[in-house]
Amino acid sequence: MSTSTTGLFSMRPRLSPVAIVNMCVGFFGIQIGFGLQNANTSRIFQTLGAEVDSLAILWIAAPLTGLLVQPLIGHLSDRTWGRLGRRRPYFLVGAILTTLALIAMPNAPSLWFAAAMLWIMDASINITMEPFRAFVGDNLNEDQRTAGYAMQSVFIGAGAVFASILPWLLSNVFHVASTAPEGVVPDSVRISFYVGAAALLTAVLWTVFTTKEYSPDQIAAFEGPAADDEHAASGRPVRAWIGGGLIWLIVGALGVAGVFAWGVEKELYVLFGGLAAFGLLQIAVGLIRQANASNGLSEIMGDIFAMPATMRDLAVVQFFSWFALFAMWIYTTPAVTAVHFGALSPTDPAYGRGADWVGVLMGVYNGVAALAAFLIPILAKRTGKRGAHAINLVLGGLGLIGIFLIRDPSLLWLPMIGVGCAWASIVSMPYAILSSAVPGRKMGVYMGVFNIFIVVPQLVAATLLGLILKSVFGGQAIWALVIGGVSFFIAAASALRVKEIKS
Repeated sequence: MSTSTTGLFSMRPRLSPVAIVNMCVGFFGIQIGFGLQNANTSRIFQTLGAEVDSLAILWIAAPLTGLLVQPLIGHLSDRTWGRLGRRRPYFLVGAILTTLALIAMPNAPSLWFAAAMLWIMDASINITMEPFRAFVGDNLNEDQRTAGYAMQSVFIGAGAVFASILPWLLSNVFHVASTAPEGVVPDSVRISFYVGAAALLTAVLWTVFTTKEYSPDQIAAFEGPAADDEHAASGRPVRAWIGGGLIWLIVGALGVAGVFAWGVEKELYVLFGGLAAFGLLQIAVGLIRQANASNGLSEIMGDIFAMPATMRDLAVVQFFSWFALFAMWIYTTPAVTAVHFGALSPTDPAYGRGADWVGVLMGVYNGVAALAAFLIPILAKRTGKRGAHAINLVLGGLGLIGIFLIRDPSLLWLPMIGVGCAWASIVSMPYAILSSAVPGRKMGVYMGVFNIFIVVPQLVAATLLGLILKSVFGGQAIWALVIGGVSFFIAAASALRVKEIKS
């Protein structure tokens, strides 16, 4: 890659459409992994004996893993440079680990083994995925970034379609069994995971070997002199780190004690434990700063507290968007199989038909997302990025509530159109907005930190949704989708308040 110099620093050259496509092909593979996970994990858990109200806590491994892995990988990839470049070594390692986890997951002999495989799979996907977000920001100039993230959405949608319909295709076209004895994952699901593993590895390898990266010196030239306030959080007083950390720790500890004393749902241990852990991290940073030292933890935490205002605004949007998505991913299978197909248990043949149909519905919304991604840049030019995002989030809310209102399963593809529009926007527009608001030298770590605002709502959903359904809605999974729809509406209203930086 060459650079052209203008003024005091270089400008990223425009890349060809083929180069942008090659950059994004790997996301096709990543989303195959996520698609198989999202459409089939609850099915595997229920097959291995999980009750509906325990599904959320079993899913907790995925967001917890992302919370830990993505900021760390972002921080490390900002500082990596070798024969494969800056981000691509992480693409490769994560893809190999994800492939192995996909092969192991459907062969889980027990429920807890399956939960452990979900944890490993999600960690591996996060190792690959996080640098892909920064990859676009690294390589594209500002006026191409919206198109770059939209192209990622195209491949995300295509990969998810491929993954979501695999079990249905295998059982309905190739006549592979979609039911199995109690406690055994059906062949249609197992073979889907094997095919997905091969496709994921192939797609990521394509990006690794067909793309190049700018060197650290070139990135520095693009960004110009470092901003004086880039490390503003390093000036945060030690007493603020330790005092603030103590407050978080005390609140978390009191919450854990309350859960234990009153015997409420165990899922709340995770929520309050997370608050306490965040407090401990702040105290640790305070002690590191007190010793006039610095390390990866103190730098990442400093970046969190020094995040730009645009990023803080987007955090609210992300919270409600991903709360809605997590509600959908966890509860669509039990909701549709119970309400629309009348299945009484995972061994009921109606459950298999319903679960396969959910896979098709997941394919529909991802297919819509792949197409909508081409229209989002056009809509953004007319309404602004935040306006386009708000419109699509409203469509997503209408879609989730539509699943509740429509009782004919053959018509459930209609509300998935709205969900697909929302999904296309969620995986592109926030990143396009964010990439213009953060320093390029820290693109990786800020994209990783941004994942916190994806993970926290998933943790809240995983800890509270099961409790809410059990306590308020008699354990009926369909109401989780209504709650998700309302959450999308709140996210849309919040999107209009984001401070958008014009490129």
